[in-house]
Amino acid sequence: MKISVIGCGYLGSVHAASLASVGHDVVGIDVDTAKVNALSRGRSPIFEPDLPESLVTGIDARRLRFSTEMADAREAEVHFIAVGTPQSAGSSSADMSFVDRAFSDVLPQVTEGDLVVGKSTVPVGTAERFREAVEARGAHLVWNPEFLREGFAVKDTIEPDRLVYGVTDGDEYAVEKLNEVYATAIEAGSPVIVTDFATAELVKVSANAFLATKISFINAMAEIAEVTGADVTKLADAIGYDKRIGRKFLNAGVGFGGGCLPKDIRAFTARAEELGRGESVAFLKEVDAINLRRRERVVELVTEELGGSVFQKKVAVLGLAFKPNSDDVRDSPALDVAVRLNGLGANVVATDPQAMKNARQLHPQLVYGSTEEALADADAVVVVTEWPEYKDLDPATVHRVVRTPIVVDARNCLDADAWADAGWEYAGLGRQVKNGRRAN
Repeated sequence: MKISVIGCGYLGSVHAASLASVGHDVVGIDVDTAKVNALSRGRSPIFEPDLPESLVTGIDARRLRFSTEMADAREAEVHFIAVGTPQSAGSSSADMSFVDRAFSDVLPQVTEGDLVVGKSTVPVGTAERFREAVEARGAHLVWNPEFLREGFAVKDTIEPDRLVYGVTDGDEYAVEKLNEVYATAIEAGSPVIVTDFATAELVKVSANAFLATKISFINAMAEIAEVTGADVTKLADAIGYDKRIGRKFLNAGVGFGGGCLPKDIRAFTARAEELGRGESVAFLKEVDAINLRRRERVVELVTEELGGSVFQKKVAVLGLAFKPNSDDVRDSPALDVAVRLNGLGANVVATDPQAMKNARQLHPQLVYGSTEEALADADAVVVVTEWPEYKDLDPATVHRVVRTPIVVDARNCLDADAWADAGWEYAGLGRQVKNGRRAN
């Protein structure tokens, strides 16, 4: 099928490349000339496993191209809106200006029988707002939310765990046409849920709200564990065996971040208040507050371990991206911890396998370096993004290069006993300090 994807950021670039990889003829359109030029050369604007290969394969096969001209969408029969909805400045609400502009710009290119498919995460009620304008073109509107995990986005596009179509009641044509787009995934067993616009819009934000709540719940338990002597990791293991609860997303630590969960739960709360049902999701404000408190707790732990002050102490901050396998530093707990420690006068040296360029653009005041440079003569080591290379560090080897063997495990991803046995003072979140420190 001939497909256009409007917006070539994280969502759009992955969606365009993935659809081309399963055989569609795709044009990605974006107003950013530099981004379009890079994508046209097969260069990904983000770090995302498998995306560069998908771009090159699609371009070489002449099934994928990128453009700044909206007129290039005219030949497409399905148009995906994949622009961002960031948090509005000075408000918790979603900034809908990019979505509004994308619809306004693409509609003149839409012809009778086309599908206009929203993939952006939007406040409930958005699709209904655009329905009349789309139908006036003789086209069909569908809301088809994305459920991408950064680090697994290509796989999640090609092999989604579910496909949700929000359509006008009885619009079988739209369902059949979108089934053609996703034929590969459907044939591989991905279930299709056909529903109304409002439900489709709520699916994405409610899924993110649930995940955020689960993460903040275990972090709240970590706060209790720290004052009672309990171990939150053992607690999570124990309750995770309950099939009604499950172990996934019960990892206590510095909390969630990135471009989706934080802004989505805030926008969800704001929209519920607009609808007169703010009390229904009022708990999400506490979910957000718990999440943000964990960042401060990591800074407190480092300060406690360094005797009450981090001033002029060298602190190695391992990780800047909000999660591994990503270079995304939007609302990153890891970057926030580095900035907070730096603000308290610590000599922070921050490192990350992929995110240093993006971090430097946001916070040029920090000192960045390699893992070796960060660890050399460090007074404390803080692991804030669970990259495999940090989880797999040999504590005995690292012990020989630091000044003081103190490690704060902000993701509870290290083997606490192994680090303590190697002579480290180990501190995790919701876990008791293991003191195995010995002189260098």
